[in-house]
Parts: sequence; structure tokens; C-alpha cells
Amino acid sequence: MCSILGVFDARPHADLRPLRPLALSLSALQRHRGPDWSGVHADPHALLVHERLAIVDPAGGAQPIVSRDGALVLAVNGEIYNHRVLQDGLAQPYDFTTGSDCEIVSALYREGGPEAFARLNGIFAFALWDAAGKRVVIARDPMGVCPLYWGHDADGRLWVASEMKAIVRVCPDVAFFPPGHFYDSASGTLERFHSPQWRDYEATRDVAVSPPELREALESAVHRQLMSDVPYGVLLSGGLDSSIVAACAALHARRRIEDDDRSEAWWPRLHSFAIGLADSPDLAAAQIAADAIGTVHHGFTYTLEEGIDALPEVIRHVETYDVTTIRASTPMFLLARRIKAMGVKMVLSGEGADEIFGGYLYFHKAPDAREFHAETVRKLDALHQFDCARANKVMMAWGVEARVPFLDLAFLDVAMAIDAEAKCVRLRGGRRIEKAILREAFDGMLPEAILWRQKEQFSDGVGYGWIDGLKAHAARVVGDAEFAMAADRFPVNTPETKEAYLYRKWFEDAFPGDAAARTVPGGKSIACSSPAAIAWDASFASRADPSGRAMREVHAAVAPRAGETATA
Repeated sequence: MCSILGVFDARPHADLRPLRPLALSLSALQRHRGPDWSGVHADPHALLVHERLAIVDPAGGAQPIVSRDGALVLAVNGEIYNHRVLQDGLAQPYDFTTGSDCEIVSALYREGGPEAFARLNGIFAFALWDAAGKRVVIARDPMGVCPLYWGHDADGRLWVASEMKAIVRVCPDVAFFPPGHFYDSASGTLERFHSPQWRDYEATRDVAVSPPELREALESAVHRQLMSDVPYGVLLSGGLDSSIVAACAALHARRRIEDDDRSEAWWPRLHSFAIGLADSPDLAAAQIAADAIGTVHHGFTYTLEEGIDALPEVIRHVETYDVTTIRASTPMFLLARRIKAMGVKMVLSGEGADEIFGGYLYFHKAPDAREFHAETVRKLDALHQFDCARANKVMMAWGVEARVPFLDLAFLDVAMAIDAEAKCVRLRGGRRIEKAILREAFDGMLPEAILWRQKEQFSDGVGYGWIDGLKAHAARVVGDAEFAMAADRFPVNTPETKEAYLYRKWFEDAFPGDAAARTVPGGKSIACSSPAAIAWDASFASRADPSGRAMREVHAAVAPRAGETATA
């Protein structure tokens, strides 16, 4: 994982080379993403800067990657998990100049144009400059795991960057680049290159996947994503999702993925990491999971004051004022710093499972399978602005790459193709625990206390005093008169609570302008504010706090085992 920054101007009179010092200074604002090396390509029509975090081929693989004939220049932030399969399947030979997994992008482009990007399985955001055609192609992975922003400066030049902070002050129209799309300057169009059949419920009707098949699909995804030439670990909150990922990683940690498991891994001991307040339920559960899985576990604590002190920096890094995201990002930010201090450069994380399997507690209110499935698709579409942004940007704030096996495209094709009837938590007039199908697939791999643990939002699981402390702090520092003027000061996505107002102030300091404010959807990610959820239960519309504790009645109603039911 790295950062990219690009400036493009194909007009005949253009000469971008004088912008090199400016581009370098702006790229330095995101150098935390790539502290290992900086690379620059500058010609009259394209200027590309790359800040590298070396994960694969650390001795080589420097970027921007220039093709042997000098015609293609590529800057990538991300990992291409199926690069060797794609390389073996090329119809025409390509003269690779590095051992980087990312150079396959240039080969695919040369062979099939930007439409060939649909064959990539990975997390990526890249800019590819075709010097011969004076053509730039920009693309972002289908789930938006890697962040990407773009905009135009006052002279009409196109800018692109991994993080908004690098271009917000030169691009008054800054916006996020949409996941699963490519932009081609040759046509001037933005086109979707990834549109799987499972987006339509009818394509999933009556599709069944057995628990062993589901388990095998996820284990394969984890195996793919262990591709690394540097020390790595797993985030282990003690919840279901991270525990499953950690258990799958432990199966393969002793072998080297890059040579098809033929040799012993360079760092065969799998380390796991968790964080929370002193009374955190996650810390206790994580230790239980780690003992069962056999990881070298590191459980860290932080204080409320340390978390509050970090808030402005967290907002600057995550580039949001969304309340739920900031609550969850702060302990993760503190954990990332600890992980970096231990020399680990990559971690696996459990994001995505709740969106795929309907793990949020309001899914208990879904009236039928069609509605359930539509909501999972909507949640996946929005994930790049919430959990993906949190996991990526918080970890990369300290130069640690986060990978998310649940969002592996091959796994998604299996898990999202399942008829949602098998995922629904409402069962014969009662309820069963959320994500039962996933729990059943990994039965026997984890302790019962972990496998059947009730859903806990990360910002709650680190300790209930965390959210209460944030609210109390905001109430102390934001005055009533100041808050009463919130709509005048912030007409875009006006904050509705003092906590939201405080975060919004810090966001505006770092990212001025309405365009930057509009990159945050609505300013709140309250799960129950989804139009579908409100249709399922109108009482959700009046719930002002996004904490999972707002769903206490579901906690009380859900049976502890998948085969049992409980009345509402």
C-alpha cells in the first residue's frame, strides 16, 4: 500500500514540469502512507509522484513503473492478489521490468485496454499514463478499499491523489473517485468495470452454498491476501469476523505464499493485536480467541484522555466528520501506532462481513429476503465511505497496510450469490442470531464463546465508557450559543449533536470548502437511518445515536445459538 499523486494536461501547449516542486510538497502530505521511498515521473503532460510502502518485492518494485519502451507510466496504491494468474494468462508477452504485483496493470492495459481491469482481484487505486496517446486512465477497486480523490485546478488541469489532503487546496471541486470505475481521458468518460450479477436479488434466488463451501472460499481469500515479503499480523477484537480471519490466517502463516507454500515463511509466528479501555469487553474476548488460535497476542489499553487528545489528528487522517467512523477510528489509530512500533507493516482485518451477511442488529427487522439482500448491496456500496476508509486511512496513518479478506472479489462472488433467505435473522416467528450461516461455516474452529458472541460495534466493544466520554467532552467544550448557530456555520450536512459539531469544526480546519464537506455522506452513518431500515421500523428515524446499544431490544431477543429461536 502506498500513495499516489498525479497531474495531467494533454493540451499541446502544456508543460507540467515546473509543477514538480508543488507536486512533491503536496505528495509529502500523504507520505505517511509510503515512508519507504519516493518516486517521480515528470514530462510535459503528466506528473506522477509515488510514496511507497514496500510489502511485495521490497528490494525492487519502485514506482512509478515505466514500461521497457517508455510508453506507459504507472503509479499504484494497492495490491493485486491474482497477479501471477493474470501474468500466466496473458495472450501476448509483456516485458516486465519489476517483481511488483502491480505491474500487471500495464500488461492488461496494453493487451485489452481499460476494460481488462475487470480481471483484477485486489485492492487498488491507480493512474496510468499512456505517453504515446497522451491518454490517462484512472481506476479504483470495486469495493473502494483504497481511497482515491480527484479534481481540477484553476487552470483546468486534472489532479488525482490517494488522500484528499493532498489536493483539497488546489482543487475547488475535489471529490472522491467512485469505486469500481475507470476514467479514460481518450473518451472523457467515467465507466463502471465491475457489476456482478449478485447485485440483483433475482440472480441469487434459490442459490445455496454449503457451510464447507463458504468456509473454503474465505480460507482461500485469506490465503491469497497473505501475500507479503514483510512482517504481518492480524487485528483481533474478539468479535466473530476478526476471529475468523485470524483463525484462517493461522492455518497458512507458516508457509510462504509467494512461492506457493513451498518454503517456510520468513516470519512464521502469527501476531494478533487488540485495543480497548481498561474495562473493554473486546480485550477479554480477544485473549480467549488468541489462546484458542495460537497467535502471539498483544492486547493494549488506552485512556479516555489519550483518545480525546488524538481526535483532531484522527479526523485529519480519516478525512471525515462522521460520528460513528471517528468513534471507531480513534482506538484503531492508537492501535496502529503500537503495531508500527513493533515492526509490523501489514495486518488482516474483518471489515465487510456485517455488510455481506446482514450483521448489523437492525437487520433483525428486515421483512423478507429481497429487502434483506437489497440492504446488503446498499451497505456494500457505501462501505468505501465508512469502514473501508477507516481501516485503510487509520492504519496507513502509521504506514501499516490493512487487508480485508471478506471483501475479496472471489469470496464476494460466493457469499453474495447466496439467497438471502439463508441469511435472514427472522425465522418462523422468532429470531436467530445474526450471521448464523457464517458462524455455522466455522463451527469447531473457534471457542463457543467467540463463535456465538452477540454483535458488538467496535466503538462499543473497546469499552462503553468511550462513547459516553466523547459525548461528555463535547458537551463541555461546545457551548449552547455556538451550537445554536450550527446551521449558519455548516449549511452542508448540519451537525445534529454537540459531538458531531465538534468533529465538524476540526474537519473544516483541515479541509475547507463545501466540496470537501460533501465528500462525507450526510455527516452521520447511523445504521438505522437507512431508508430501508426506517421502512422496516419507523422508530429508527428518531434514534439520534449510532451506537449499537440503541438496539438493546434485539440483544435481549436473540437466541445464543443458530438453531434456537426467541420471541421478540
